[in-house]
Amino acid sequence: MKISDPIYGEFEVKEPVLLELLKSKPLQRLKKIDQYGIPPKFYLFPGFTRLEHLVGVMLLLKKMGADVEEQVAGLLHDVSHTAFSHVVDWVIGDALRENYQDKNHKKIIYQSEIPGILSRFGFDVKKITTIVAFPLLERESPDLCADRIDYALREFYLWANSKIVDLCVKSLVIFQNKFVFDSKIAAGVFAKNFIKLQSEHWGGGDAVTRYYYLSQGLKIALDKKIITLEDFYFDDEYVINKILKSKNNILDRILKILSKKTKFKNKKKGIILKKKFRFVDPEFLDNGKLKKLSEEDSVFSKLLEKHRKINEKGIMVKSLTKISEI
Repeated sequence: MKISDPIYGEFEVKEPVLLELLKSKPLQRLKKIDQYGIPPKFYLFPGFTRLEHLVGVMLLLKKMGADVEEQVAGLLHDVSHTAFSHVVDWVIGDALRENYQDKNHKKIIYQSEIPGILSRFGFDVKKITTIVAFPLLERESPDLCADRIDYALREFYLWANSKIVDLCVKSLVIFQNKFVFDSKIAAGVFAKNFIKLQSEHWGGGDAVTRYYYLSQGLKIALDKKIITLEDFYFDDEYVINKILKSKNNILDRILKILSKKTKFKNKKKGIILKKKFRFVDPEFLDNGKLKKLSEEDSVFSKLLEKHRKINEKGIMVKSLTKISEI
């Protein structure tokens, strides 16, 4: 199978286990789940699907020489995401941790056709679902890992700063079994633009407002039994269609508000909401020695703390009880 990716280029994927997984229902479901959590018709930022991200992680690991086992883990690491991705954390999870899918990762995989596929090709499903066993795929924040690198690069490419993508990709190296950059310049470019994603998108007024309204709408739909928790294991469109068919006035109003293509801004009155603060503090090589960006770049360190404090203040959003005034 030939895969042409805008970030990493063209690849020939020949491994039978990867080809079989790509055709599986759990992976195909992710074609209809947006990475950002909110369907494009209700969102302003150009986006990509969960499947595009998973394939991207797999390709990055392949490009950097990871073995097939880690590529498989990369392809599956987000397969348990529900419809609306991290919006669901605001409905039934923890909005500041955004880890609902992590808690259900093994359960969802074991209930699917995936264990059979893995077993058929000689892979241990228990190890594949143990994410900590794959340090290139996933590491604790603020370290670099394939997951964090891929979704950031895709946003750089789509809207934030497409000119830096090539530099970032070419500057990545594997050192001591982890991702690092080959220069301070590349590490700084990546990390500072990552802050841009956090401040202007993920933790910005528009995204937080849209997360709030959609999550409140989903709570109402659950309370009124218009949808069920099981529905979240289909896809975004499936759930939205059930809500639309209910012809519930409040839910119709919420979706109409979300359909607006004007940017929501921080309000002067309302309720304060906080979004998870995502950041990276990359390591880079300097004459063969590892150094951490925040310890070598005071401009970055100050910028990071500035935006951490801004995020801590939260975003003021007009309460749903005032929805008729919006």
